[in-house]
Amino acid sequence: MDAETRNGPLAGYRVLEMGSTIAGPFCGRLLADFGAEVIKVEPAEGDAVRLAGKRFKGKSLYAASIFRNKTLISVDLRRPRGQEVIKRLVPHCDIVVENFRPGGLEKWGLGYSDLARIKPDIIMVRISGYGQSGPYSPRPGYGVICEAVSGLRHLTGDPDRPPARVAIALTDYITGVYAAFGAILALLHRNRTGVGQYVDAALAECAFSFLEPHVPAYDKLGVVANRMGSALANSVPNNLYPTRDGRYIHIQAAQNPVFKRLAAAMGMPELLEDERFATALGRQQHPQETDGIVERWTSSHALAEIESKLKTAEVPAAGINTLEDIFRDPHFRARGMLVEAPDGELGTVTLAGPVPKLSATPAQIRRSGGSIGQDTRRVLTGLAGYAETDLKQLEAQGIVYCDPKS
Repeated sequence: MDAETRNGPLAGYRVLEMGSTIAGPFCGRLLADFGAEVIKVEPAEGDAVRLAGKRFKGKSLYAASIFRNKTLISVDLRRPRGQEVIKRLVPHCDIVVENFRPGGLEKWGLGYSDLARIKPDIIMVRISGYGQSGPYSPRPGYGVICEAVSGLRHLTGDPDRPPARVAIALTDYITGVYAAFGAILALLHRNRTGVGQYVDAALAECAFSFLEPHVPAYDKLGVVANRMGSALANSVPNNLYPTRDGRYIHIQAAQNPVFKRLAAAMGMPELLEDERFATALGRQQHPQETDGIVERWTSSHALAEIESKLKTAEVPAAGINTLEDIFRDPHFRARGMLVEAPDGELGTVTLAGPVPKLSATPAQIRRSGGSIGQDTRRVLTGLAGYAETDLKQLEAQGIVYCDPKS
């Protein structure tokens, strides 16, 4: 059905993505990068993510990335004939991805049990704020709100300020990764047994899972983890330090051999003769004094000079890159992390490269995300079996939308 030559470990699998905004579409994007044919469903006005982020020549650059490699169709899921379209597509799919509020798809006859009657071995990835069960399940889920519930937000930022947020939809991305991982696990199980299942990925739980070291510490010691800014508990020096030219560098030299190399690079080998700094335990007990010494040294040198000295001394350290720095960085180019993808409207657009790197079956960006409904006609006639006259009727009734340029 798809004229593209697909490769990758998921080539041959077909995904129907009914998710919106970020978590669901990011899950679908991961699967598409590794070869799955992902058919994304969005309304005629477009997925909400098309209104997020920056635009260039009228095009959503966010959508260009998160919809990349996908087949794009437009169907009104809220109307019975639109729901029928989905039911005609499901038998041809291996995975369905959705991130509606729990119970939403069931109202339309598109829940897991409904789709499993159509295709018993279907795998359904269900992304929601709080999961498909439990007292919070009916609540509307939004990434940053669920991040607050999870405890992750409490740990983000400086201890003397309110909890900060990372300038990306962090919890949505965390959940998208877990959801894609769950989809692959379910595929492996189906390949062995022939049995489908649903994957329940909750935003709050996926973010909470990143609190791994703090959960047993609270259970056994009653320790409530708190924000630490750029430092890390029991790891000194491991912090962000200012430089003479107004930049910042993060240095991690908590281990004794590394701190010895740092002291030599700073021209202060005598620090190793002071019991406050000679051992990791001593530095943990005197973090302010240790950080103060390192900060006075970094503040008297430019970032490039510090990086050069610490690179020679094999001390892990790096300046804080901006996107401008990354676009100039030869390592990102060499590793394929800045990919100029073909774009039907812009010619090309640079997108973040896929990860992880697989030696035998690597991911590939075949094209950027396209326009609303650009593949509706091809998918519904070629896969769902609609005649051209039926398709025109659905389009006239507003059940589906076909990009006039397609």
